[in-house]
Amino acid sequence: MPKRTRSESTGKRAASAASKTLRSPTASKAAKSAAGSALTQVRSKEVTSKKAASAASKTLRNPKASKAAKSAAGSALTQRPGRKR
Repeated sequence: MPKRTRSESTGKRAASAASKTLRSPTASKAAKSAAGSALTQVRSKEVTSKKAASAASKTLRNPKASKAAKSAAGSALTQRPGRKR
């Protein structure tokens, strides 16, 4: 199956937030997964995987997640293709 591509990429602000999240000793595993996905997509045309999207969703729902973690998670989710209905 060929890799899906998209036209969007992670912006500078979201990339900075993702980097901050990855360096944080208190960030959750889900937050770091979402941040890693967002950083991977700074220059590439790949999409967020199901696993990374799930981690991003979990991060966004976590009331204890930092603003940087939520920013990175939002960026990762934005780059997930929409569901077919």
